[in-house]
Amino acid sequence: MYDRQAASLLEGTPWREWLSCNEGQLLHIFEPECGIFIAESKNVIERALALGYEPISFLIARGQMQGDVQQMTAQHPEASLYVVEEAVMDALAGCHIARGVLCAMRRKEIPAPETVCAGASRIAVIENVVNPTNLGAIFRSAAALGAEGVLISSGCTDPLYRRAVRVSMGTVFQIPWSILPEAPDASAGIRRLQAQGFVCAAMALRQDSCAVDDPRITGAEKLAVVLGNEGDGLTDATIRACDYTVMIPMMRGVDSLNVAAASAVAFWAMCRKTAQ
Repeated sequence: MYDRQAASLLEGTPWREWLSCNEGQLLHIFEPECGIFIAESKNVIERALALGYEPISFLIARGQMQGDVQQMTAQHPEASLYVVEEAVMDALAGCHIARGVLCAMRRKEIPAPETVCAGASRIAVIENVVNPTNLGAIFRSAAALGAEGVLISSGCTDPLYRRAVRVSMGTVFQIPWSILPEAPDASAGIRRLQAQGFVCAAMALRQDSCAVDDPRITGAEKLAVVLGNEGDGLTDATIRACDYTVMIPMMRGVDSLNVAAASAVAFWAMCRKTAQ
């Protein structure tokens, strides 16, 4: 039940405003300075803190305010701390917060694509993936299976949306990422990668596709694995710009995998040079 008396304790606090904002509004809330994002769960928050993200404020369900969570907040006295009943947190958020631990954190400046690629031999390029769950899962696979950086098109969802961060288990903080300059597709970014010596492999359902373990791809000194939108896949312009198209062999008449599942297979097959 929503406890109005307890909820009134949050009147005048930023949490009431932040939890009523959509993710895009939080992104721009401090312009021209970097905005904020909301991290959820102790493990995700701890990963962000360990990698230098600045906490602004904690919102903790009372039942979670013990042990490691209590220690975590005590280590950051510069951040405001609000402890509320679970029902109050859920009512403010508009949904059940299963882990009962939220932290508002400042974003960092996004590095240039060239910075992400500098010194890397395996890069993931993501074009127009709009589902935060899919994007978070792709980041988790990229971090786990050997990619050293991620470039996303401007049509992708934000990697620091709360659901994307949660699904990634905080790996969005670990792996360098950047946004390709404004464009309807990633084709211009592909050409810039090729100018830096990257072989670009498009994951696409084409008859002229290579095998996922083709040595021309797996043996490339510098490789970019390019994945596209959940429904339409990669744009024709991006596929044409790439050096190869690659298709994962499948059985029983299945013609495609979800992009997050496909990313795990692709990274395992093509990024093992750095994973080993």
